[in-house]
Amino acid sequence: MKERLLFAFLLIVAIYTIVPWVVTRIFAIGVFRRGKASNQVALTFDDGPDPVYTPHLLDLLRKHGAKATFFVLGSKAERYPELIKRIHDEGHQLGIHNYSHTSNWFMSPWSVRDKHADRSADIVASITGTKPAFYRPPWGILNFFDLFFLKSYTVVLWSVMPKDWRSRIGRNKLKARLMRSIRPGSVVLLHDSGETFGADRDAPAYMLEALDEVLVHMRQNGLVTARVDELLQLSVKYRLGLFKRVIVNAWMAWERCFVKLFQLKLVDSDNPLVKLRVREYQGRQSIVLPDGEQIRRGDLIAEMHLDNYTLFKLGLDSRSSVQLATQLIRRTRMLMPTISQLLLTDPQYEKVKGLYGITMIHRGSKQLGFTVVDLPEGLFASMTRTYLRLLLYVVHPRGKERLKEKTNLLEPKIVAISKNELKLRYIA
Repeated sequence: MKERLLFAFLLIVAIYTIVPWVVTRIFAIGVFRRGKASNQVALTFDDGPDPVYTPHLLDLLRKHGAKATFFVLGSKAERYPELIKRIHDEGHQLGIHNYSHTSNWFMSPWSVRDKHADRSADIVASITGTKPAFYRPPWGILNFFDLFFLKSYTVVLWSVMPKDWRSRIGRNKLKARLMRSIRPGSVVLLHDSGETFGADRDAPAYMLEALDEVLVHMRQNGLVTARVDELLQLSVKYRLGLFKRVIVNAWMAWERCFVKLFQLKLVDSDNPLVKLRVREYQGRQSIVLPDGEQIRRGDLIAEMHLDNYTLFKLGLDSRSSVQLATQLIRRTRMLMPTISQLLLTDPQYEKVKGLYGITMIHRGSKQLGFTVVDLPEGLFASMTRTYLRLLLYVVHPRGKERLKEKTNLLEPKIVAISKNELKLRYIA
């Protein structure tokens, strides 16, 4: 009898604690811990507000033009309403982190909801006029019933946790961890208070020093900060269904094989948009360029291929095809001097007549010096059109809808520029 009671007790404890831990921390079911974005990162700060460190943090964020999300304790929000108001007024997001820093495992689900989450949300709402909709439990721990009782909140965990609550980590080690771990779509867990159990009181000072340098590093690498609601909105907007995920993964696997099979060369690993290969031009019609250069059948060309994985990531963060095209033009413009130098100095490209490609994303290419030519009608044009439309479906998050919009504009074109024009525009 005692053994059965003990087994039943352990089973109840496991269901109440371990099951939600596995569901949320391992499988991320019912929680948000990573976004889908090409260049956005969500910085989040727990355990505040703190009268010493939070003002310095807000100054630092303002200095870098950064936005963040603060998961605050209700008891501290009561104590420091002026900090809550400042966080809100400066455009940051406020979320809930319980009334006190108590684990949900040691409370009833009613207590978590009524005395911590809802109570804290009401406190913040009374200060800012806006009720928080995001919740992060202390230590990221939920009990089983939280999965159902906290449906009015979006539960936010994290994908990057550098363990900044210990001061012994120091500025340099913390900075290295963050720089190594942060990726597009990351949700970063940091702390602007060192008063909770297990934390060092002076730990946030090292966090502030490291963050100052990390924000510079992020900007240099094209990463921008976003509030959790902004990152989540983007992720939901472009969340891929199972069928689309299978198609995308299969296509990317094919692309890796294509790159190896045809020995495409990446132009710049830091901006991996364009790959090149040297081949003979097989078109029946010569391409006449404005500077008098002609590309005839049999001439060597440097054929340009856009990296489809990079296209896909850019598409995740683009609100429209126009914005996607704008990002592509900007990135291609950055690569043009490197491409020009490659064609003019690398022996592999010594005999090529110019740079050549076929694309449906040709809007704005003329401003880069390219000549845009219609693809001659025929079997090749028909096959190319089908292939590129399928490619658009794969790499654009709204590919299916995009194929229905202005189909007359979705025509593949030849874009070409001579080696001499590249030299005049980008080297001289």
